[in-house]
Amino acid sequence: MAQIVLATHNAHKVAEFQGIVARVRPDLEVVSYDGPEPVEDGTTFAENALIKARAAAAHTGLPALADDSGICVDVLGGSPGVFSAYWAGHAKDDRANLALLLDQLSDVADPHRGAHYNSTIALVTPAGAEHTVEGLWPGRLADAPRGEAGFGYDPIFIPADQDGPERTVAELTADEKNAISHRARAFVALEPLLAQL
Repeated sequence: MAQIVLATHNAHKVAEFQGIVARVRPDLEVVSYDGPEPVEDGTTFAENALIKARAAAAHTGLPALADDSGICVDVLGGSPGVFSAYWAGHAKDDRANLALLLDQLSDVADPHRGAHYNSTIALVTPAGAEHTVEGLWPGRLADAPRGEAGFGYDPIFIPADQDGPERTVAELTADEKNAISHRARAFVALEPLLAQL
């Protein structure tokens, strides 16, 4: 089985990417990156995704994928955005990030709680080819966490395009999430590139 490295130490993301990649390339195994984390000093999702993918491809000699993603809240001018993982500080604490965002939105009425997830995925090959694709997942934010699945801001993000009763991403199954998420949307654009590997 061929391998592609995902530039993350986050096991949740590796599992999620494997589920999405398997739909297009079942012969491609997504492996986690075991090298040093580069400094993500880009100011856009695309810049940070490329920084990570370049580092992973150089370190492993494998084609590398990197995702830079986050939640963008309308009333916060698109923040947390590229700072989503560090919104409450450099500890990358999902609970603290979630609590801070909910506190910041505590007086914002439901009609004004619009948000979207952004996923920008970079693909870098050892030969130096570079590509980025973007996926946006529109929705709005709940006023309290619901659900046990997912990670990050999933317990408060309510997708706009779901069937049946309204649920947060943390209330969706992994298959449901992988079929409609921001990463799944980005992967639609990435499919032709993966097919060429």
